[in-house]
Amino acid sequence: MSANPDHMHAISSDTTRAVDDVLDYARRRALYQDVPLDKPMTPRDLERLASGSITADGIGARRAIALFENVLAPACISTDHPGYLSFIPSAPSKASLAFDVVVSASAVYGGSWMEGAGAVFAENEVLHWLAKEFGMPATAGGVFVQGGTIGNLSALVTARDAARRRAADEGRPTPSRWVVVCSAEAHSSIASAAAVMDVDVATAEVDGDGRLRGEAVARVLDAHGDAVFAVVATAGTTNFGIVDDIAGIAAAAHDRGIWFHVDGAYGLAAMLVPELRPAFEGVGLADSLIVDPHKWLFAPFDACALLYRDPALALEAHTQKAEYLDTLTGKPDWNPSDLAIQLTRRARGLPLWFSLATHGTEQYRATIAHGVDLARRIADEISARDRLSLVREPQLSVVVFRRDGWSLADYEAWSAKLLDDQQGFVVPSSHRGEPVLRFAIISPLTTFDLLTGILDTLQ
Repeated sequence: MSANPDHMHAISSDTTRAVDDVLDYARRRALYQDVPLDKPMTPRDLERLASGSITADGIGARRAIALFENVLAPACISTDHPGYLSFIPSAPSKASLAFDVVVSASAVYGGSWMEGAGAVFAENEVLHWLAKEFGMPATAGGVFVQGGTIGNLSALVTARDAARRRAADEGRPTPSRWVVVCSAEAHSSIASAAAVMDVDVATAEVDGDGRLRGEAVARVLDAHGDAVFAVVATAGTTNFGIVDDIAGIAAAAHDRGIWFHVDGAYGLAAMLVPELRPAFEGVGLADSLIVDPHKWLFAPFDACALLYRDPALALEAHTQKAEYLDTLTGKPDWNPSDLAIQLTRRARGLPLWFSLATHGTEQYRATIAHGVDLARRIADEISARDRLSLVREPQLSVVVFRRDGWSLADYEAWSAKLLDDQQGFVVPSSHRGEPVLRFAIISPLTTFDLLTGILDTLQ
């Protein structure tokens, strides 16, 4: 082998050019005036245009970045495009995007206080601010994890561990099958977490507005008794943006000594808007909760803020034991990796910290409020148009509607043309077996005119 071992790491003309080329592209992409929507290519087309990049001697940074910019990136839909209205979009601030580059360039390890004290401190500043906004006690704390699925799973693992310890302390046997209670409208990650944990899911019926209420939860809890280790409420469902009866569910859970978790991956950020806080009454009673900054807190992928009322319970559940980890214990603050299902972790909360520090919390409140206001405005427009009708009035920033008389095939053909025309990305969803459309509004660059332009195509 003729290559020098340190070639990739040494500061040389080659590595300098590589860094310059990459940062030049990153700057152009971050500062695009008009972000391209783009669309996926077929495997055959990508095989034809992009294969052969991995070679014995490398193709060089300039060719590699050109391949990404001209072929691979255009085959990815831009989630920060103002016309990206499917699923839950991402709209990272320019400050958070820029600082994400810094996080990577700094080689910061965010798993322990010993190795990353400065980064962990900054992340904790954000977590403590969020906890205060959500009404949790000053002793609350947590960690940034990959996404809502990992956040929900980590919280439920903590809840089960706490239930096991409590049963042991009280001299009670543990059930043959543990049960977590949620609504049929809960995010799919709850069922996924239950499958990983090998526990059962018991669903409580929602009301006519799609909300899970305390009375329905109480009936399911009484039916399953001591087998239940956690109850999950949703603060903004993905499909409709519906906020459950959080206070009622909290009361039902705590009256029976059961862990109460709030899945606010998408919607809980709306609690930062003072006018919307009444809809989230009871969040401060949660034993754990999550909110995803890469959704409505304008951070880049991927970040989920996981908060615990009592972080000591998470430490008991998640702290990994090994001889080589002994030196990490007993430090001034807890280690982030001891609070969730992870050991190695990126300091993924830093881009949000930088953006918040740069712009301030009032800017965040105003930008979140934009999505809610625009959703209400476009809902009124939909109601006023022939052949269009709302499925339900929006509560947050998701608007679900139908084009009267259309089948799923009609929706799919329309959606494909909308993307082909680079006007927007709006895929069909469904509600009670009926195909529907939905606008998920996150980006402050999404305008009323853009949305009405899309509605105009629904002829």
